[in-house]
Amino acid sequence: MKIPKCMSTQHPDNVCPPFFAAHTELGGEDEVQEAYYAFSHLGCDEQMWDCEGKEVDSFVVKKLLTKYESFFRENRLGKDLFITLRVPNPTVEKGEAKILLETLDSIPRSFDAAKLFYQDDTSPIFEVILPMTASSECIDRIYRYYCDFVVGKQHKSFREKDITIAEWIGEFKPEKINVIPLFEDWEHMLDAHNITGAYLQNKKVEYQRVFLARSDPAMNYGLVSAVLLNKIALQKLQKLSEEIDVKIYPIVGVGSAPFRGNLKPQTVERVTKEYPSAHTFTIQSAFKYDNPPAEVREAIRKLQERKTSLPQEIDEEKCLRVMRKYSDEYVSQIVKLAPMINKVAKYIPGRRKRKLHIGLFGYSRSIGGITLPRAIAFTAALYSIGLPPEILGLNALDDNDFQFIKEVYVNFENDLRDAIGYFNPDIAFLPQNLKARVVDFLGDFQPDEEYREVTNYIATSLKEDKAKELEEHILRAASLRKFLG
Repeated sequence: MKIPKCMSTQHPDNVCPPFFAAHTELGGEDEVQEAYYAFSHLGCDEQMWDCEGKEVDSFVVKKLLTKYESFFRENRLGKDLFITLRVPNPTVEKGEAKILLETLDSIPRSFDAAKLFYQDDTSPIFEVILPMTASSECIDRIYRYYCDFVVGKQHKSFREKDITIAEWIGEFKPEKINVIPLFEDWEHMLDAHNITGAYLQNKKVEYQRVFLARSDPAMNYGLVSAVLLNKIALQKLQKLSEEIDVKIYPIVGVGSAPFRGNLKPQTVERVTKEYPSAHTFTIQSAFKYDNPPAEVREAIRKLQERKTSLPQEIDEEKCLRVMRKYSDEYVSQIVKLAPMINKVAKYIPGRRKRKLHIGLFGYSRSIGGITLPRAIAFTAALYSIGLPPEILGLNALDDNDFQFIKEVYVNFENDLRDAIGYFNPDIAFLPQNLKARVVDFLGDFQPDEEYREVTNYIATSLKEDKAKELEEHILRAASLRKFLG
């Protein structure tokens, strides 16, 4: 069984729209073409199909097979290339809950379309991603609903001595699906191994994929905490795999901004070295559309050819001590910056015509009801004012902490240097002692003068409420970075 390594996603972190899009914001048909482009031109072997926050296009398989027949004759869905559905979590997203049922019901219909096309029983869709996973029960309910109610209903008769539903409209396949838990917050990332292990009890599976978030943990707890949370979770998942003798294939969700993972065509080797046991990496929109296509294809080729290895061994308790101290300072700084972040975020241009999945931002639950935008707009807002979020909270760390982080977080200095080029020392709302601490650690640095000029324009436009100029300068700054947020 092939397990895909490059998951193209619909995250709207790109500055430039793709050439095939009629507008800067991608719509439903654009996303079908995007899936084909990611497969055929870029070399991705998986497309995440996000079924949250929009009218679900549940005919993606039929559209791909119909529109791009010759390509998919040679590159089979479900065997060579994969569509993986990201479904709403009904425990959290009450307003989207019934979309889950519609999405699961669409899987057998996609199977029928592929059977007509390929003349065999290879299922084009057999895995779904459950965001914001918080318990084994949440995963198991998806699995059981599909097995017992989507597929199971085919054996029911309409009345005594009548035909079954399967005899009436045909069999329902595949008989079961794989559910991929996505862990996004501190508590459940640290418990991902226990939740996954409990879910797998009494199930005969060939393998299990587990998805670890990188963007939301950074937004909620800061850059350092996000990286260390992933490393702790990967270490624990490896131990679980050895204990239960089931192969676990981790997915790490990385974006192009250093704050969100720093996966760009130019940094592939660095990121894979950071997470050596991750089998699959996400290929988000900035990676695909804000870099030359030849570089994108070459980077994806490297990701496809890489060999995974064991996770880095780290001292979990020491990581947690540093994370708690650092995260407390990071949160306190975000609380002070929240009004400015929200003000700038209103001018961040959209790149998809619909709302993607909801956020997990925890401050509204714990600190004075503060609300913030989603991770991409959040990151874009801070970069747009010349304050890379990567540096927030660092003033809480002493020299020993920095030394420890450098040992555990392999690319710590590189990621900070990538971000600090977009720092504007002129900004008036810089947290106290932060610049001095960064200089102590990295040495003196020279800000990018063109970027400094653009962010000064943004600061001026903010004061004068010049919306048109704000959007123009925000895009110019993003073009210099080669990612929106």
